[in-house]
Amino acid sequence: MKIIRNKYLPIGKNFWAINILGIIFTKGELSRISENHEYIHTLQQREMLFIFFYLWYVIEWIFRWIQFRDREKGYYHISFEQEAYCNQRNLLYPQQRTHFAWTKYLKKKRHKESRL
Repeated sequence: MKIIRNKYLPIGKNFWAINILGIIFTKGELSRISENHEYIHTLQQREMLFIFFYLWYVIEWIFRWIQFRDREKGYYHISFEQEAYCNQRNLLYPQQRTHFAWTKYLKKKRHKESRL
């Protein structure tokens, strides 16, 4: 997993890192937990052949935004984010993870670490 530190990506003051095609762009150092979170996204992207990951991500975010009437709350309820937040502290999770594990979070309530 390649990590690029820069001052431009991710865009926005509330975001510290973004994963684009398995490359992590960050504004500073990442903790092992944050690296694990982003690696879970890399696994999700690979299994969805990247393009389908981004399509699903945007569609689900729009749906959640409408559902909760709040952009940020919608973000934290995306199934990909739920899987990553729920398992980011388990550094062995990427090795234990089953394919399409994010689908288990489509109907689940948000995880306590999702901050909302």
